Amino acid sequence: MKDKIKLGVSACLLGQKVRFDGGHKHDRFITDTLGQYVEFFPVCPEVEVGFSVPRESLRLVGDPQNPRLKTTKTNVDHTDLMLNWAKEKVADLEKENLCGFIFKSKSPSSGMERVKVYSEKGMPQQTGIGLFARAFMEHFPLIPVEEEGRLHDPKLRENFIESIFALKRWRETVEQNHSLGGLVDFHSRHKLFLLAHSPSHQQNLGKLVADGKNYSKDHLFSQYEKLFLEALKLKTTLKKNLNVLQHILGYFKKQLSPDEKQEVLEIIDQYRIGNVPLIVPVTLLNHFIRKYQEPYLMKQTYLNPHSVDLKLRNHV
Repeated sequence: MKDKIKLGVSACLLGQKVRFDGGHKHDRFITDTLGQYVEFFPVCPEVEVGFSVPRESLRLVGDPQNPRLKTTKTNVDHTDLMLNWAKEKVADLEKENLCGFIFKSKSPSSGMERVKVYSEKGMPQQTGIGLFARAFMEHFPLIPVEEEGRLHDPKLRENFIESIFALKRWRETVEQNHSLGGLVDFHSRHKLFLLAHSPSHQQNLGKLVADGKNYSKDHLFSQYEKLFLEALKLKTTLKKNLNVLQHILGYFKKQLSPDEKQEVLEIIDQYRIGNVPLIVPVTLLNHFIRKYQEPYLMKQTYLNPHSVDLKLRNHV
């Protein structure tokens, strides 16, 4: 990628002292690790809407599907103020071409899910969505989003980061080679990647590209992007990864010696039963791809979807 990935983020996660108590929630993984590959666009809804630091805390009250945003002690209703600001903010963020957003969990303005919503009697239910987070996700329904807490789950972390890298590659293709040939090349490189996320989407995208001459270029790219981002929302699984690994092995029917093939099969089986992480069979297959110069596999994004420094495939 020629530029860093543009990513929205709750400002407190970068260490900015914008929280109601004057503190922050600095997340070192976000700033120190992910920050090597990302250009951040920090957002603090409560500060940007005009509240001071420090300030009285806020909470969601009432109907979980349509809650009100009120101050905790004085019960002042700031819902309309926040909603009007959020509507303008998400429209303004369109020009930034973000590839994703990391929200602050449990926040009444920025929580992505399971935010406490209090009844009029003060009883909480963890069923709400922060007002700004809801506005963002409704405005950008296909852009990858996550919360900092969920990023500590290895599988969720892998899927989110894999998705923002993939969206960045797509955006660069649209910018640099907005042609049927560019689309064919992009899809060809992402076939196994898509297979690991959603075999049905991979098949439908293949049909779309094959029929590309029957559509206007704008319609073709728009439909491809929609289906591609839908596929990214579907997480990879052990079963789907095993299918891809076996698919890759099938390209070496004539090249691998019996011992080499047995070695690969044993490593794949060790991955299947949970003894080794995905990076182990992938590394071995990459070795044989380089050794035997298999042209189709050499350009497959699945084998190198993001920087190995992120260690996203190292978990069992």
